[in-house]
Amino acid sequence: MRCILLWLFLLSLLGFMICGLWADNKRSFAVDWENDYFLKDGKPFRFIAGSFHYFRAHPGTWQRKLRTMRAAGLNAVTTYVEWSLHNPKDGVYVWHGIADLERFIKLAKEEDLLVILRPGPYICAERDFGGFPYWLLTKYPNIQLRVANVDYMSEIRVWYRRLMPKVSPYLYGNGGPIIMVQVENEYGSYACDKNYRLWLHEETLTYVEDKAVLFTNDGVNGLSCGHIDGVLATMDFGATRNLKELWKELRRIQPKGPLVNAEFYPGWLTHWGENMARTPISPIKDTFEAMLSTNASVNFYMFYGGTNFGFTAGANNGGPGRYQPDITSYDYDAPMDESGDPTSKYFALRDIIARYLPLPDIPVPAPLPKKHYGTIQLLRCCSLFSKSGRLHLSKGVMIADKPVTFEALNQHSGLVLYETFLPLLKRDPSVLHVPGVRDRAYIYIDDTLIGILSRETPIYDLPITKSAGKKLKILVENQGRINYGYMMDFKGLTNNVTIDKKVLRNWNITKFPLESYEDIANLIKVEGPKSNDINENKGMLNKGPTLYYGTLSINDEVGPEDTYLDVNGWSKGLAFINGENIGRYWPLVGPQITLYIPKEVLRSGNNKIVLIEYQRASSTNEVTFTDIPNLDG
Repeated sequence: MRCILLWLFLLSLLGFMICGLWADNKRSFAVDWENDYFLKDGKPFRFIAGSFHYFRAHPGTWQRKLRTMRAAGLNAVTTYVEWSLHNPKDGVYVWHGIADLERFIKLAKEEDLLVILRPGPYICAERDFGGFPYWLLTKYPNIQLRVANVDYMSEIRVWYRRLMPKVSPYLYGNGGPIIMVQVENEYGSYACDKNYRLWLHEETLTYVEDKAVLFTNDGVNGLSCGHIDGVLATMDFGATRNLKELWKELRRIQPKGPLVNAEFYPGWLTHWGENMARTPISPIKDTFEAMLSTNASVNFYMFYGGTNFGFTAGANNGGPGRYQPDITSYDYDAPMDESGDPTSKYFALRDIIARYLPLPDIPVPAPLPKKHYGTIQLLRCCSLFSKSGRLHLSKGVMIADKPVTFEALNQHSGLVLYETFLPLLKRDPSVLHVPGVRDRAYIYIDDTLIGILSRETPIYDLPITKSAGKKLKILVENQGRINYGYMMDFKGLTNNVTIDKKVLRNWNITKFPLESYEDIANLIKVEGPKSNDINENKGMLNKGPTLYYGTLSINDEVGPEDTYLDVNGWSKGLAFINGENIGRYWPLVGPQITLYIPKEVLRSGNNKIVLIEYQRASSTNEVTFTDIPNLDG
């Protein structure tokens, strides 16, 4: 009898397993072309999604931000995959910390969000080099990006062999949350190489198969060149009164299938020197409701913007004098602010979403506390040009007949110092001509900063008096590689330097990538504080960028809270908190004055603060940790 019961139990268990496998096989996400909608597990479906780039937020904050998005009624989250983050050096791959893509996808699933994946390989996203790794320009100085170029395509193939097997288990047809995967990104705004589009489609399809829907995304003027036959075409646009005309343009190249705005803009990006982009909610609401009434699917770009930590911010270029580097904040005037808190825009959109999708039974997370920790005075340490500065912070020296670029030096970002001796000047003043500065050049003669040349101006000439001195130093700052349009954006000095039209030669070139906080900490440890006389800070920093450091003590029982580093009174540079590069600051031009510091970067007890100031220190050497952001100058 027991044997019979055991046999029946095993048969029933086998039946459950078979049913489970059969149920898993039913998982599918597809396009119903004839009926103009998506099919999720065989049933009509539409998404209302929001963009949130995992690489723009501390990983300890991901889950809360995803939950806030779900509480708004969104049923999907969209993210790019940043090639340069995961493959920072040729042959080097990173998948942990802020680069833990798999954890981000798992958290999205835990928060009941589907995922729309945009692997590029080009992403734009206002990121340095549009998400491409800089070393492509080191390895292939003549590479042709985003076309059927053998070198370019071979590197994509190597990259996808690393990336795609990691995301494949999370495709919807394999039991994961990824319902859609993008092929390229706004390609029609860049080129019209059909061979490249078809090749990339096949390369992507090799990994995705029928486990998720492939799609392209373009602005209205790029649809023809961006579209790939057999791949779902989507559009991007912001608030408009011409919605019907825009949908007609999509229907012109794709007569059937669901209508999708894959980048609906509730805000916009901001460059240094501009007013902070602010987008009113009323026209956004009107266009959003109009799209939903046509049964369209919508993805907000951005729903949460975040922060361009470190050297990750990119730039735009509209021609000579139109180089426009992006600010560190990517707040974007999005429905969730830079810290992840819901805004009034969030609640206005949530009210609309509730009329089309059921809201989840979870509360909207309350805003996180922000802490005013007060003002601290920083100690002055030492300059990059000092003997110790060069010893600890330089990562190599090259002697060359003419200047070479960051990429030729295999350097991602930071600074490069070019030094040579001036010939006997025959004029007073003579004219120093530094064409092709990318992006900002600090000009010193001996120990005096005599001027700044900038790609943004653009001014490339500087008068030099015969009495100035002998040794010429040109310190070049990379302010961010162009992320949109023509992107062969080599950094440093890209042409010969002349004085009164005579070419200067015999350069000593020193690399200062400023990527290792350990080196910075060691320099401070060795050198210690210098004189903190306020009179020392009334002029420009003649001996090069200078390190300032201090300590923020947090002794609250509740532990650290989010805060903002206010650098008003300082000029231009980098900020590090507990070893993490929080990003660039430039309050002289604004609009951003404060840098967002998530509590996950801080700790109870002593927190180490370092500024590398490029131009002129604050007259008081002070910084303030405040509870109020200032992005508007």
